[in-house]
Amino acid sequence: MKCILFCENPYAFGILAPIRNQLKERGDSYIWYIDKDLFQDFPFKDGNFTSSITDLKDFQSDAIFVPGNEVPYFLRGLKVQVFHGLAGEKKGHFRIRHYFDLYLTPGPYFTEKFKRLSNKYKDFDVIETGWSKLDVYGTNSENYADDKSKLLEKYKADKVILYAPTFSPSLTSAKTLISQIEALAEDKTKLILIKFHDLMDQEIINSYKKLASKVSNILFITDRNIIKYLLISDLMISDTSSVVYEFLLLNKPVITLNTRSPQVAWHNLLKDSELIECVNTNLNTDPLASKRASIIANYHPYKDGLSAKRMVEATETYILQNGVPEKRKLSLFRKYKIYKEYR
Repeated sequence: MKCILFCENPYAFGILAPIRNQLKERGDSYIWYIDKDLFQDFPFKDGNFTSSITDLKDFQSDAIFVPGNEVPYFLRGLKVQVFHGLAGEKKGHFRIRHYFDLYLTPGPYFTEKFKRLSNKYKDFDVIETGWSKLDVYGTNSENYADDKSKLLEKYKADKVILYAPTFSPSLTSAKTLISQIEALAEDKTKLILIKFHDLMDQEIINSYKKLASKVSNILFITDRNIIKYLLISDLMISDTSSVVYEFLLLNKPVITLNTRSPQVAWHNLLKDSELIECVNTNLNTDPLASKRASIIANYHPYKDGLSAKRMVEATETYILQNGVPEKRKLSLFRKYKIYKEYR
């Protein structure tokens, strides 16, 4: 196959890299499409990449893997939605924009909903494969054990707590929780890592960087790859963010503030003042461990590290059975929107 890895945001690197690895292993041709603003942070400059839509037209792909909401309809290739998160409660997650031919879903919860939508609109298909970003859980789960040990030894701490809120202004807990995070850090046996989304408000970023500069056991993480910090942390604090599910799938406790998730298998606080007590309870007894099982089974039951392999093989099989679509039926509005953005 000839494939495009369509990358418009930094978070896409970790989602598409396992797919890239599978394509390389199979000997398939691929090209990254990288938004010009991402070039400085793009970690795979040794591969084939471009920021030119003309180059993509000339490439004449068979499939385009997209961890985003849009893709140029006029490019050749099966348009494959591979998702950029697991937060099904977020506005727009199940919105059908009609750009995609195939949805590769991470687990039964998503598969069921998208199959219902497929039956309604009849212009895309759905295959459950697991999510490529989480392949690392099945292959490299112990890779950062030494890093964790060194951090705990350096800061003389016993536990690692990750604070990873969403950036959405209406959903983020970042403004509300800063004083509680500072109070939590008074217990020096806890090492607190702050990891923000790339789109977090700069004023909030600055306030937490300032906090980290004056509190020895608070670290502000600038590394774009959150996987390492999910793996080494013992507990996560968040809100309505897809990263909650990524952490939950590691079978570790989560605490949120005012989450909008419809399926809560963790402690969700309505008062920020309850944070410290709740953290201690979860670290000591993990009272909701049994409730996590249903989320894991429904959101992403795959633990073999082979989701990217399934995604590539499902795409190839689909093309062999159905061919590469010649065109998609889109409204004039959506055509104009894409043309204006990618002309």
